[in-house]
Amino acid sequence: MDTLKKRVLAAKREIPSDLVLKGGNVVNVFSARIEKADVAICDGIIAGIGTAYHGKEEVDVQGKWIAPGLIDGHIHVESSMLVPSELARALLIHGTTTIVSDPHEIANVHGIDGIRFMIENSESIPFDIYFMAPSCVPATHLETSGADLKASDLAGLKDEPRILGLAEVMNFPGVISGDDHILEKIRIFADRVIDGHSPLLSGYDLQAYLSAGIGSDHESMKLAEALEKMEGGMMVMIREGTSAKNLKDLLPLVNERNQSRFCFVSDDLHAEDIHSRGHLDFVLRKSVQLGLDPVTALRLATINPANYFRLYKKGALAPGWQADIVVLNNLTAFEVDTVYKNGKPVVQRGELIDFPSGAPTYPNHLSRSMNMAEVTPESFAIAHPGGMARVINLIPDQIVTLMSHESVQAEKGWFQTDTVSDILKMAVVERHRGTGNIGHGLVRGFGLKMGAIASSVAHDSHNIIVVGVDDVAICGAVQAVSEMGGGIAVFSENRLLASVPLDIAGLMSVKSLQTVVEQLEKAKGMARELGCGIHDPFMALSFLALPVIPELKLTDRGLVDVNRFEIVPLFT
Repeated sequence: MDTLKKRVLAAKREIPSDLVLKGGNVVNVFSARIEKADVAICDGIIAGIGTAYHGKEEVDVQGKWIAPGLIDGHIHVESSMLVPSELARALLIHGTTTIVSDPHEIANVHGIDGIRFMIENSESIPFDIYFMAPSCVPATHLETSGADLKASDLAGLKDEPRILGLAEVMNFPGVISGDDHILEKIRIFADRVIDGHSPLLSGYDLQAYLSAGIGSDHESMKLAEALEKMEGGMMVMIREGTSAKNLKDLLPLVNERNQSRFCFVSDDLHAEDIHSRGHLDFVLRKSVQLGLDPVTALRLATINPANYFRLYKKGALAPGWQADIVVLNNLTAFEVDTVYKNGKPVVQRGELIDFPSGAPTYPNHLSRSMNMAEVTPESFAIAHPGGMARVINLIPDQIVTLMSHESVQAEKGWFQTDTVSDILKMAVVERHRGTGNIGHGLVRGFGLKMGAIASSVAHDSHNIIVVGVDDVAICGAVQAVSEMGGGIAVFSENRLLASVPLDIAGLMSVKSLQTVVEQLEKAKGMARELGCGIHDPFMALSFLALPVIPELKLTDRGLVDVNRFEIVPLFT
């Protein structure tokens, strides 16, 4: 009997289904109703929902809640420091069955080859990873990346079945000014989903950006900003990641009348946070604690992103829909008991039970991503010509920064770090083409009293970024990152105190979640011993080189005033 006829007969209860979840509280994200019913499944598809269904296998879920598998509509896999297949293992136990990823991190290092690796590594696993074609590689002309993807390169990705559209268009000034290069990329994907990235954009500039066909934004921080974008037709992605946390500020905007215009996303989420707090299950719990109805919260993590990304028959429980299902012990605490992917159990009692094992395979050149010119401590000396200095100021739990103009310490014409005022040295060292470029800057907010921390994760071009107190430690941390082939380093007193090797592109580890978390915990602990008071200094550090997020950032080419979208001198 063919699968379609079998499903129809099972739906009418004329033959047993393959699997029936019996007597659970079924959450209907269409009507927002909850009803006690059975869920019958045939060949990975829901055959019917009702009473008195019978199956070859029956599972009693009385007293539990049956909900659709969770969908994260915008997450950068690379920010977890895990390869796609390992991230999937980590997310399944939290009820997530689908993510949509923008692979522009690895694309900035290895171009199309990097994107192909992400697609291939995520094949043949019980988890759906869709991708968006990176729109801005490099993100701007103000930095040096390892690749430059033209419109013709992206056209070659359009036929990939798991590429849904064009990823976040970060070059919003280019869109608004009518730049032909970015507009050609938009034209290629005009019939697909096009994601946005437009912090603080409003008024006629926002109207121009929207008129190009941009459909979403995950950068809103204030209610008025999100409201204007939502009323302009955008899907407002409410972000709750490791560094950027916007849930508390934006959630009051969500109500029953407009909830379909919002979804929850992670954007950038470290392995340690996945391990300690969870994924979308954490966001759902927090949303309910902040006063959102639990079924409405579920809609923002299921049917809403599915509809926006045109994911056919995903994100809801209904006959004919994909049997991606999470069984919850509690609807408000979102405690995951069992997860079914295509009707097959992959998590039971909160534990992963059936997932392909084995170390990831990857082309050798993906691990050879360090082409850095030689550096010495003198490379990080900053001449002080007099006048005021532009200082990057961190904002807790945000990736935007503030710019201040300050009088800073100097000795014999050279800048001196000031640990009392917490004004430290910062540098970005080009690592793709051996140019020898080093951008110098000053930063407040890390609190280091000695030593340095460095990383090859530095959005979006992923050069080596470092912050520290003295030139010897800064140089040592940079050299340590280069010598390990990419990763994170904590360095002080001529000694490497901790490291997190990131084998693939200097962005992802080939190790398990548990191993990466242990390495990160040690590195963060060592950073705290050096005086750093930030919860996750490496995630905070990684965004200080991103010149599309206001207000002041640093690349290998120099200090960037993002509001003016140009390189500016350190001293004025």
